[in-house]
Amino acid sequence: MAEKIYYIDFETLENFMRDVFVASGVPAEDAKLCANVLITADKLGIDSHGIGRLKPIYIDRIRDGIQKPVTEVEWVRKGPATAVIDAHDGMGMVAAKAAMDYAMDAAEKFGLGMTVVRNSTHFGIAGYYPLMAVKKNMIGICGTNARPSIAPTFGVENMLGTNPLTFAIPSDEEFPFFLDCATSVSQRGKIEVYAREGKELPPGWVIDSEGNTRTDTEQILIDLVKGTAALTPLGGLGEETAGFKGYGYATVVEILSAALQQGSFLKGLLGFSPEGKKQPYHLGHFFIAINVEAFCDAADFKKTTGDILRDLRASRKAPGCERIYTAGEKEYIAFKERSVKGVPVNEALQKVMLQLREECKLDQYKFPFDC
Repeated sequence: MAEKIYYIDFETLENFMRDVFVASGVPAEDAKLCANVLITADKLGIDSHGIGRLKPIYIDRIRDGIQKPVTEVEWVRKGPATAVIDAHDGMGMVAAKAAMDYAMDAAEKFGLGMTVVRNSTHFGIAGYYPLMAVKKNMIGICGTNARPSIAPTFGVENMLGTNPLTFAIPSDEEFPFFLDCATSVSQRGKIEVYAREGKELPPGWVIDSEGNTRTDTEQILIDLVKGTAALTPLGGLGEETAGFKGYGYATVVEILSAALQQGSFLKGLLGFSPEGKKQPYHLGHFFIAINVEAFCDAADFKKTTGDILRDLRASRKAPGCERIYTAGEKEYIAFKERSVKGVPVNEALQKVMLQLREECKLDQYKFPFDC
């Protein structure tokens, strides 16, 4: 029997997530931001980081006492164009927005700005923050480390996080150049999507402690935490398909997410104490804003960027392929489609939403999948 998918409009879904955050102790303004970060993922078709992560990544961690619902943003250092923030294990989105705002303010004055954060938590899609910069005719760059998932090239132990390195660049088109992806072949959130859909993983995404590929999705999610499974870096295993490049980029993100702010790294991000008890993740992030106007006229920059993207899409296609995309285009297409249809919610997510509605006493929300 085919799974029944329902579609929820943006406003309802965002308001529901906001109210779940509030019911979990997050202050109203912070809850509004957190919900906006999650709905942005759902709007863009990045289902690994939207409503599907509301309960397991944020609400459960607040309830477990390893993430604080009230965020204390401490400015450890402030320079004219740089800053260091300690988030004290509060909501990652709140610390991240403060950091990106500071970087953009600095770029407005000096052309460039960079802020780093330590002792933070999961901040949603990394792309949310560079996209903030695009709205001000700036280039946005950010990255974050994460709990260990990726094995180094020639290794089998999960040491590095999925460590996204993310760019958003303004263009003269309806959408910017937008690259938001992990430095592994895939990432934990995508595996969670496969698990919710009851699907096995493609070979090559995950290896066991002997270096053999694994596809058993549900057990993989357990074994990634136990350290008996690992994600492969971009490029895959070994050097033949250049897996060392993904490994190298993941390491760059790890260094920039830990060394400048003197934060935790690698196995220090496991989320478990030596005794096996849950503890805060202490993640680190970095944010860079580049003011285009410091280099050239913004309109000229956007035109050149657009020309590059258009030329790429117009280039000769491989046999059997109808279209070439540039980064950010598929997300824009998803946004246009979902603006009409809404966000797809599968049966596993339906159960979670009904559970949260009951636990948070949000009876005012009526969903199309109500029994």
